[in-house]
Amino acid sequence: MILMQGKGVSTGVERGTIYFYHRADATVVKRAVEDLEAEKLRLTDAQKAAQAQLEVLAEKCREEAGDESAVLFETHAMFVEDEDYVDAIIGVLEEERCNIEYAVEQAGIRFAEMFANMDDAYMQARAADVRDVSRRILNNLMGIVAGGIDSEEAVILAADDLAPSETIQLDKSKILAFATQGGSGNSHTAILARTMGIPAVCGLGENLKPEYAGRMAYIDGETGRLVIEPDELTLTAFKDKHDKQVEMKKLLQSMKGQEDVTLDGKRVNVYCNIGSPDDVAAVLANDGQGVGLFRSEFLYLATDDYPTEEQQFEAYKTVASAMNGKRVIIRTLDIGADKQVDYFQLSKEENPAMGVRAIRICLNRPEVFRTQLRALYRASAYGKVAIMFPMITSVWELKECRRACMSVMQELQEEGVPFNADTEIGIMIETPASVFIADELAQLCDFFSVGTNDLTQYTLACDRQCNDLGKFFDPHHPAVLRALKMAADAAHRNGIWIGICGELGADLTLLPTFLALGMDELSVSPSSVLPLRAEIRKSIAKTCDLKLLEC
Repeated sequence: MILMQGKGVSTGVERGTIYFYHRADATVVKRAVEDLEAEKLRLTDAQKAAQAQLEVLAEKCREEAGDESAVLFETHAMFVEDEDYVDAIIGVLEEERCNIEYAVEQAGIRFAEMFANMDDAYMQARAADVRDVSRRILNNLMGIVAGGIDSEEAVILAADDLAPSETIQLDKSKILAFATQGGSGNSHTAILARTMGIPAVCGLGENLKPEYAGRMAYIDGETGRLVIEPDELTLTAFKDKHDKQVEMKKLLQSMKGQEDVTLDGKRVNVYCNIGSPDDVAAVLANDGQGVGLFRSEFLYLATDDYPTEEQQFEAYKTVASAMNGKRVIIRTLDIGADKQVDYFQLSKEENPAMGVRAIRICLNRPEVFRTQLRALYRASAYGKVAIMFPMITSVWELKECRRACMSVMQELQEEGVPFNADTEIGIMIETPASVFIADELAQLCDFFSVGTNDLTQYTLACDRQCNDLGKFFDPHHPAVLRALKMAADAAHRNGIWIGICGELGADLTLLPTFLALGMDELSVSPSSVLPLRAEIRKSIAKTCDLKLLEC
């Protein structure tokens, strides 16, 4: 038996085989070849594999979101065998007498540039499709596994840590739990685990070794323990805890359909945080009353180029339609800091958490911002969409955001494109600056949503991504809780509502404090909805106090 102790960041007990995440090298190296016919056969095999993969994806989309959503993958499938595209690949192969990987990459670059330079906006958007198809064929040629997990069965996924761009690509159906050497409770691996409702343990260090791959283990996301091939006594304890977990989940099912109201009538909207349209299924399964945070940046992390207006519109529309009239708050692009995207070509910063990120990128790159706002407003015609701006620290920033919104609405109106002119506008409260000027900001928006992870980071001068800081990163710190009170008071003074979309919203020990503060909404991972509802329904709001705000 091998016992490892880390930090539990998503609760639950699970048993499975350890699988180490392997980062494949996707760099294409040009090689001279003699047997061109053999390279052509390799291309044919890669095309067939790509066709099969795209057919599966199209069918999955058709089942989950209707025929319209499947069109993209069907279009890609047709492009895989497009005569001009294939001729271009063969042309590079025969002219340069090189390996087929290099030929595919070069032909893809040339075709993408050709589309990008066209005058027609629709044809320009096809450049991203060309890149996607070329990358799919290349992955098949290079043996890169889509979804990052080459296993028929679901596994305990182990890694040093996972970047946001890596988590979005994972085949989530094959993950039972996460175990990482590094990371923290605020890492995107931990956030993904909580969204999926599966156990996760971080900070296991070098004790978690690649040679343990393939061995059976139990993981406990509450205690932070990972046990490989446990002895009988430990195995029995894990099984008992697992059985109790299953029973508790059954009991919580009785909370579905119930109202989020305290015993004395205080209503708290319990919403969900999501990262992609795929997460809506978890929201509905856990009876979330809305989406309090749709992290739109994951649409940018999942592609090799800027997502087009149409791609974004389809994603936002899918979520808005699926939520059937319930509020869907979509946060605008929050790239930067720990979420880096190569094609943005951001300069290297000594302190990226305080650098060019989030709304600062949008205001510096108005065309990127405009594209997203157009997609958001178009989607507002299909559901109750609200738009939320991150990292607002000044009144002028919010005014610039509102001007951009007005400009986009005028454009759409002139084009005859339907949208909801009364779409709610909100901001995230995640810096001390936004807390201190909350009264002024509240006069310019419809709601506040507190990002407690960043608010804690900036208030305590404590890096949220650094696991070594441990007890110093304390979201329960009186300074953080007092900041929440200042923001809540300012919101209510100015007649707008306020919620929490940071992970702290699911902390049941703080629920009495949130009720005493008058929080109107708590947005949490889908798996936290029913436990939170159960706690709200047995609480008495008028008896809650603010003792935790004292030092």
